[in-house]
Amino acid sequence: MNRQALSFSNYLMLAKEYPEAAAAAACGVLVLLGWLALNLGWIGLALFILWSAYAIGGYESAREGLTTLWQEKEFDIDLLMIVAALGAACLGLWQRDYYLTVDGAVLILIFAISGALESFAMQRTDRNIRRLMAATPDTARVIQSDRESEVAVAKLEVGDLVLVKPGELIPIDGIILEGNSAINQASITGESLPAQKSIGDEVFAGTLNGSGALKLRVNKPPESNLIQRIVRLVEQAQTEQPPSQQFIERFERGYARFIVLAGLSIAIFPPLFLGWDWTSAIYRSLVFLVVASPCALMASIMPALLSAIANGARQGILFKNGAQIETIGRVKAIAFDKTGTLTSGKLKVVRVISSSGSSENLVLQLAAALESCSEHPIGEAIVLEARHNRQLDWPLATNVQARVGQGIVGDIEGKRIVVGKAAFVSGEVGGLHPELLKESDRLEAEGKTTVWVAANTENPDSNKSDKASGHILGLIAVADTPRSEAAETVRRLKELGIESIAMLTGDNEQTARSVAGAIGIEEVYAELLPEDKLAVIQRLQQKYKIVAMVGDGINDAPALARSSVGIAMGGAGTDVALETADIVLMGDRLEKLEPAIRLGRRANRIIKQNITLALSFIVLLLLANFAGFLNLSIGTIGHEGSTVLVTLSGLRLLKNVKSSRGEFLA
Repeated sequence: MNRQALSFSNYLMLAKEYPEAAAAAACGVLVLLGWLALNLGWIGLALFILWSAYAIGGYESAREGLTTLWQEKEFDIDLLMIVAALGAACLGLWQRDYYLTVDGAVLILIFAISGALESFAMQRTDRNIRRLMAATPDTARVIQSDRESEVAVAKLEVGDLVLVKPGELIPIDGIILEGNSAINQASITGESLPAQKSIGDEVFAGTLNGSGALKLRVNKPPESNLIQRIVRLVEQAQTEQPPSQQFIERFERGYARFIVLAGLSIAIFPPLFLGWDWTSAIYRSLVFLVVASPCALMASIMPALLSAIANGARQGILFKNGAQIETIGRVKAIAFDKTGTLTSGKLKVVRVISSSGSSENLVLQLAAALESCSEHPIGEAIVLEARHNRQLDWPLATNVQARVGQGIVGDIEGKRIVVGKAAFVSGEVGGLHPELLKESDRLEAEGKTTVWVAANTENPDSNKSDKASGHILGLIAVADTPRSEAAETVRRLKELGIESIAMLTGDNEQTARSVAGAIGIEEVYAELLPEDKLAVIQRLQQKYKIVAMVGDGINDAPALARSSVGIAMGGAGTDVALETADIVLMGDRLEKLEPAIRLGRRANRIIKQNITLALSFIVLLLLANFAGFLNLSIGTIGHEGSTVLVTLSGLRLLKNVKSSRGEFLA
């Protein structure tokens, strides 16, 4: 009993949160029960159950259809479906063919399910906004009269002084007045490396402070910070209807208006002008409403899209919106985010160069000994290379001190070891090796970051200023490397006929072009904020119309939402990117982008075939009806038969096809 009560309670909770889905489920159960009762000969009970299915499943469509009729003086597809279903039910009562009532109930059920799916899609925007808002703290430490107090971020004003401690999220956009630190701006710019910020630099809400305490002056009101601007951009982009959607809505209303007016004309004018009897005319009119009902047209699209969704899911391609399957098949241009999308998003040691008298392993061991005491991303990459890739051990480092934005120093076996930027290391040991300096410049020109390693043989406690005894051991180059499949994916997209492939990134121009060149992308947009990425997408849409955006971060959310079809990386992607995107490539498998496009193109071909077939059936049935060759039973069989036929045709998308390379594609 308790278990049953719990199940009913859960259903009530789901019904309250998802009323359209609950109505569709109840309608489906009632249709099944009504059909069973009819087969058992319980006519009265069957009709009561089926009319209950009409009321529950058709309420929302009837409400929307009547609202549109009342407010806009327009017929829409919802109202037409209700009229057709009621017409079938009335014909069933009139002819005592009660299975027509079942046909009408099934039509109601199909539209109830469609309404539930639309409701789920509309709830995405609210989830997106909630996740974006969660990217910033609710409170901030405000300094007033040398005293610190917690204040709600919403109450901050321009000019307030805010303290941000190491490791905390920055609560508000501001200018640094005191302190310096490495700021992780990946959520805003997508940059793989923390940006070094000092006095006078601007920092953004939602970014992560590094190891230094910062005192900020608020330079923008809370409602104007960068995260809030991203929220507004996502809201605006998701509420804008593309031209194709507007065309579909106009077509639905025009079709519904034509069918209703034509049905009324068939019922009225033949008796007045052609001498038909009223009973025959009304009968032909109702048959017309049944056979002209666009069930086959609707079935020519949704089963195909649902089959494509199932096909994609098997391959690790998650389509969140069936309409986007059609859109991706018509894509002319694709814009990629760099960090985490075309690249792994994690720094990796790509080269170790040692000077004469030392070895690569020694350079790595000494650097790892110091960096193992640090949490800097570059240090983590060095430790990973030494420990996991080369299985190296290292001696214990003592007196380790990190110099913010410069490097790290420490003592190892009586020697002072220095690891960091060229200028910092040069100041510690008294000069750099000319050949290594030339190699470092070349690596940095390729977009890599170089870390110098040196040893100073002076006693660490010595106060001598002479650094001549120090010497350079070597340097280590780290970079966010392209994904192994990125270049091949770009090549195949070009083979598919994609007209434009661009890379959008917050990184600097030099790094961006280096990565793009290695992958095979010529069109590069660098040093972009989220609103800049959105502007690039809009320019591409003006030129190519249908544009896809592939990204993984919060900074990509506005561009993902504004693009014709947004595609997110399923593993590396942030929650906001995953929620905003229309398609998710599960497991970060970038190579699945090509099958997704092929699947979209194949779906478009099958949908066009299905529409042609459905329209042909409707025309044939209408001609037969006008010629008097069609009775209600044959009309219903023809109508339902055409629906089944196009549905089976759409199921072809469940099957993969084999490419010329022998691999299975969508």
